[in-house]
Amino acid sequence: MNQTDKKTKKIIKNFDEFFKLVNIHENKNISFHHHLRNGDYVINRVLDYYFDKNVTNINLFPSSIFPKYTKILSLIKNKQINDITTNYCNGPVAEYISNYGLPGNLIMQTHGGRARAILEGKSKIDIAYVAVPYANLQGNAIGYRGKNKCGSLGYIIPDTLKAKIVVLVTDTLVDEIIENPEIKSENVDYIIQVDAIGDNLGIVSGTTSITTNPIGVKIAKNTSSLLNELGLIKNGFSFQSGAGGISLRVTKDVKDIMINKNIKASFFSGGITKYHVEMLEEGLVDRLYDVQCFDLEAVESLNRNKKHFAISASQYANPNNKNQIIKDLDVVILGATEIDYDFNVNVTTDSHQTIIGGSGGHSDTATESKVCVIVSPLIKGRIPIIKNRVTTITTLGKNIDCFVTERGIAINPNRTDLLEKLKNTKLPIIEIEDLAKIAYKYTGIPRDIKDEEKVIGIIEDRTFEVIDKLYQKKKTT
Repeated sequence: MNQTDKKTKKIIKNFDEFFKLVNIHENKNISFHHHLRNGDYVINRVLDYYFDKNVTNINLFPSSIFPKYTKILSLIKNKQINDITTNYCNGPVAEYISNYGLPGNLIMQTHGGRARAILEGKSKIDIAYVAVPYANLQGNAIGYRGKNKCGSLGYIIPDTLKAKIVVLVTDTLVDEIIENPEIKSENVDYIIQVDAIGDNLGIVSGTTSITTNPIGVKIAKNTSSLLNELGLIKNGFSFQSGAGGISLRVTKDVKDIMINKNIKASFFSGGITKYHVEMLEEGLVDRLYDVQCFDLEAVESLNRNKKHFAISASQYANPNNKNQIIKDLDVVILGATEIDYDFNVNVTTDSHQTIIGGSGGHSDTATESKVCVIVSPLIKGRIPIIKNRVTTITTLGKNIDCFVTERGIAINPNRTDLLEKLKNTKLPIIEIEDLAKIAYKYTGIPRDIKDEEKVIGIIEDRTFEVIDKLYQKKKTT
């Protein structure tokens, strides 16, 4: 139960007034969400106050960290942040932590693991700062209306259920009823009205267009053909793909097969793009379960399509949620920075131990889906993607089923059922060690440059098991 009377919301005109009411020196475990991605203004504005007031021993719980969240770096350099717990970290903050670490620990979770940790009390949050594009005077809020609408607010919903103090920050405050709010009034303590919570054009960060690169096109064709031969593209199947160029090309190719065979899917889940919306509106899929919008077309769809549902991170991927969506997921298409002979996948660091991302829903969906497919060029930037052992394990190899490249397809030998179905295939099925040899002919065998002298963080699976450690980068001379 939050601290204030739920029937009366305290509406505050600016941050100055709020920080006079709440003692931030006593509430140092703070959280934010990343649905505005690189367009978010709220996290930097809030952390300005923590910096100016010299609040120390802060434990930060942002669902993700993007390059423009620059005030985090100021606080780290000023030795005000102790621990950071997040699902994804990229940009200057990631580079600094890779080189110097934190006074405490960097804890990298999955989307489902973060939701579970908050709801079960493992992660204790004092104040949740919630940027919302559309709220009413009672404290109900949604993410798919308002001048800076960003779509689903799924990642912050667990925070609003468990934080001691929940603060809505909005640039659109209305005196009207909000039907089916994502953030509910009874969980909100304060509303701060500001001029702008961000720039929603910033949610389109990263690749959100279908690849036309011949290598990417070939990988996507191999992938869709593989799924077709395995009999996975059938009436009622469920599917998830990311916003990367190759993943979106797979989605397009799967769509073509569906149209040709008159197939309708049951649901698509995860981060949603305009391509998924088009398939919903063309009657090719029955439902979209959306924890994050990757483009503005997906945001608009949430407002108009009754079969496009905004869901919480817990409903999406918390393994202890009985209504978890991805437990019914047939196929997921994921990327990789590295993969090893045991099919362990890394999307957290590069080969030099610099933090470049994190699991997000990678490990969650790989664990729950019936078939998890990794798609990637065999060589990226003259570096082979296959290593003897990945620099950092993001997703355990036991949960990876297929690895598709432009040169061939490797099937995890543990999936004897898939290998049996493919015994007469004309697809280029190749053992992962042989795929590696093809790459090494062009690149040479990659040297292991990993330094394991100083631990700077941990990789925590959705089970709360520590599956790997993050190490400080090796200093070059």
